[in-house]
Parts: sequence; structure tokens; C-alpha cells
Amino acid sequence: MKIDKSLISGSTTMLILKLLNSSDMYGYQMIDELERRSENVFTLKAGTLYPLLHNLENQGMVECYEQVSESERARKYYRITKRGKKLFEEKKSEWITYTFTVNQVLGGSNYALD
Repeated sequence: MKIDKSLISGSTTMLILKLLNSSDMYGYQMIDELERRSENVFTLKAGTLYPLLHNLENQGMVECYEQVSESERARKYYRITKRGKKLFEEKKSEWITYTFTVNQVLGGSNYALD
């Protein structure tokens, strides 16, 4: 199923923070993990992800560090900060309220798509 990109863009920050709340990751690992967890519904391009990560880093929500990978290549890993964890919880709460309310308008949790 194809999802309208405007719906996805509003949740991208929350989804990235969720991934980093689980473990530190490098950029392409986040892209792959998001695709895997969403069964390819959420597909980010590097040109979308890296500016978002840079912005989150400037806001103090994530921090980065370099680490040599198994392939002996230095990679830039990202980790969530305490501020980022707080933002994630806020975004998650907003999302739960939003989806609950949309479901109510559509006819409850067992709504049929008419």
C-alpha cells in the first residue's frame, strides 16, 4: 500500500527517535531498519534522513560519534540524548492522541474503510 508522503513526513522524527531509543545506529542502518519494521511502507532516502539527523543533532536531541565497523570502515553512529528521549515521549503521546481521535471520527477502533 502506498502512503501519502505528507502523512509520513509528520512522523519521521518520531520514528527515527524510536529507532535510536532502541540502540545506536548509523544512517543507512536506520533506513534499512525502518523499511524492515514497516514492511517497506516507510522508505527514507539518505537525502531526507541526513538533514533530519543534522537538525536533531543541532537541537541536542541526538549526538554522533565515529566507530570502526566490522568492515574496518569508520562510520558515524547516532545515539539519542536525554532531551531526545523526552522529545520522543512527547511525539509518541501526540501520535497516540492523534490516531485515537482520527479512529473515533472514522467510526471507532473497528472502523471499515468505506
